[in-house]
Amino acid sequence: MGFLAKGKTDIGTIDVRNLDDDVIARLKERARDNDRSLEAEVRALLTEVSGRPSKKKFIELANPISAMPPKGVEQTDSALLIREDSDR
Repeated sequence: MGFLAKGKTDIGTIDVRNLDDDVIARLKERARDNDRSLEAEVRALLTEVSGRPSKKKFIELANPISAMPPKGVEQTDSALLIREDSDR
């Protein structure tokens, strides 16, 4: 991307090759459901997804939280809870 004017950048273009026909069909369906063109739908999806943290970044953010169990509270093994729930 180059600079067009002070503080403004030109709009980038991405060509995506070898997309599966089923993917294109699903994108077209989403676009119709959202009353958008295919291009506008893909632009909206890319904008939304690019604002989310990557899987690696998410794990980096989540690890410190998962390492902070409340003090004095016994933690139940999640596998036991899942089994218990599936037995209902």
